[in-house]
Amino acid sequence: MASTVTFSSVSAQAGLIQKPRNQGVASYAGLKASSSVSFGMESPFLGRNASLRAIVSPRIVPKAKSGSQISPQASYKVAVLGAAGGIGQPLGLLIKMSPLVSELHLYDIANVKGVAADLSHCNTPAQVLDFTGPSELANCLKGVDVVVIPAGVPRKPGMTRDDLFNINASIVKSLVEAVAENCPEAFIHIISNPVNSTVPIAADVLKQKGVYNPKKLFGVTTLDVVRANTFVAQKKNLKLIDVDVPVVGGHAGITILPLLSKTRPSVTFTEEETEELTKRIQNAGTEVVEAKAGAGSATLSMAYAAARFVESSLRALAGDPDVYECTFIQSEVTDLPFFASRVKLGKNGVESVVSADLEGVTESEAKALEALKAELKGSIEKGIAFANKQQEAAASV
Repeated sequence: MASTVTFSSVSAQAGLIQKPRNQGVASYAGLKASSSVSFGMESPFLGRNASLRAIVSPRIVPKAKSGSQISPQASYKVAVLGAAGGIGQPLGLLIKMSPLVSELHLYDIANVKGVAADLSHCNTPAQVLDFTGPSELANCLKGVDVVVIPAGVPRKPGMTRDDLFNINASIVKSLVEAVAENCPEAFIHIISNPVNSTVPIAADVLKQKGVYNPKKLFGVTTLDVVRANTFVAQKKNLKLIDVDVPVVGGHAGITILPLLSKTRPSVTFTEEETEELTKRIQNAGTEVVEAKAGAGSATLSMAYAAARFVESSLRALAGDPDVYECTFIQSEVTDLPFFASRVKLGKNGVESVVSADLEGVTESEAKALEALKAELKGSIEKGIAFANKQQEAAASV
């Protein structure tokens, strides 16, 4: 696919433009295809320079050369498992708008045909295919480059992420087994909560299948970063597009640790502001659940954040040398086996972890880091115990 088109108004507003400068990849100007491409310097997702070039210290992240190019081919296949749900539907729409997607595979146990028919009418090049039920799951996954898993039940008022565990753990296990059998080289994005437990479950399933690559398994914690950036920009009257707050730890309650001292552009916070912002970022999911009063959870903002992570993964696969995201992965930056950190993404997944984010933190952040470890450790162990129990049960049959 040699031709190139331009992505500006609609997709830029949706936050799907994160390209480095002047890249030649298929894209859109509004909803009308054109024959040239120009990616702007600003991104609603990652800031003025379209990644963390101007945010992270050059000591940590070297600036990409202005002439760096990524592949002009929009040829990646993305599968969304749980595509008919509250997150899956808006996520499918945002992925359909990506200039890097040639095929969008939508899977669910029911009601996915209508979603696919609806999305297929959008005049963007990605072909939309629907797959219903376990009998069609293998075909959905064959040849896929990125698998996104939002499948599961949503949170309801009064429900914690742990309340979701038994249902969603089984769903993730069965879906990741299918991924291992049909597209073991794909990037795997886990959205299904509790992420602190479902990612270890996915890792164990992949190990059992002999195809585990820790560089390609991601817990999607991008929503924590999106919220942190939004709340800090509002609090400090900053231009949102320039704000970046690294968020480390996990993806539930106190395990979510926004490193406000590392905010870029540099800004100071009082102790009261730090406490207020940290608690709001940690409890933002509950804020939405309560506001919806039983009608759902944070589906739209989650879809937006997940689409950002998908686009970052596709950019990395396409050869962009300057892609950074926070994500929950197998890790050695702490004594925990899994931990959310900022990482550099490349064609083969995680290229490096920006461990410098944990250097020079404030005293309160250091205390919060130690405080979160016990809860995060318990969630990780809960996921591993579930996977081991399932393995033992299967062996006894």
